[in-house]
Amino acid sequence: MKMDIRLGDWNTLRIVRFTDHGAYLDGGNVDEILMPRAYVTEEMRPDDEVTVFVYLDQAERLVATTETPLVRVGQFAFLRVAWVNEFGAFLDWGLMKDLFVPFSEQKRKMEIGEDYLVYVYVDEETQRIVASAKVERFMRPAPRDYHRDRKVEILVQQKTPLGFKVIVDNAYAGMIYDNQIYTTPHAGDRFTAYVITCREDGKLDLSLQRLGKGRFRDFSDQLMDELKAEDGFLPYGDESSPDAIADRFGVSKKTFKRALGTLYRNHRITFVDGGIRLIEQRRRK
Repeated sequence: MKMDIRLGDWNTLRIVRFTDHGAYLDGGNVDEILMPRAYVTEEMRPDDEVTVFVYLDQAERLVATTETPLVRVGQFAFLRVAWVNEFGAFLDWGLMKDLFVPFSEQKRKMEIGEDYLVYVYVDEETQRIVASAKVERFMRPAPRDYHRDRKVEILVQQKTPLGFKVIVDNAYAGMIYDNQIYTTPHAGDRFTAYVITCREDGKLDLSLQRLGKGRFRDFSDQLMDELKAEDGFLPYGDESSPDAIADRFGVSKKTFKRALGTLYRNHRITFVDGGIRLIEQRRRK
């Protein structure tokens, strides 16, 4: 029988009744679901609707919680191994019951205390929430509407000789090449990025900065914010090295200089000894 409940995800459910164990919620065709007493508040009343995360407890029964997990079914995330046994590894995903990774779903034997990239799904045979480190099989080719300069969200997967493999919009494989990187990403980092091209195989080439003129407009705004946060002065200018600029701002020197020129022409900054200074804008009467 198909469940209306989204297992391993957020659901908005109606409170049916209260007992010493907690609140029982209307689970539709799966009957009532317990929300343990620890998550019940004094304000809750019968017929109230609550938004809860539904998963399986130690006895494989549906249970509801108001705790926020680190990942949901259908998502990728880096999680830490809490313990292992003869069946597989168990990951800390922010809930009372740890997330199971069978040995068959591990690329290599997982070790306690280490972080691994996994995909979370409901096993069709057992109807249990499990995770897999064999993440590539859960990715699919990006559609053709992933056009140049489209804004996307990425999860950094791993370093390669060419750059960094990433997961795009929680679904597609992507790559940021070293010549597009002016800061140092780490596995598990999440960024906004921009599509350079969608390849024939559906994989995406990406940049951490907007392409074309939009890139310079974006960084001009960022530089203004940085100046305001530093009391109107930054010890950087035309003479600063590309490495110093990349380390501080995460952009190329070309992007930095274009932003300086834009702000200077608009009378927003001035060049002083040792750096740049914000020009205070007079308010119009």
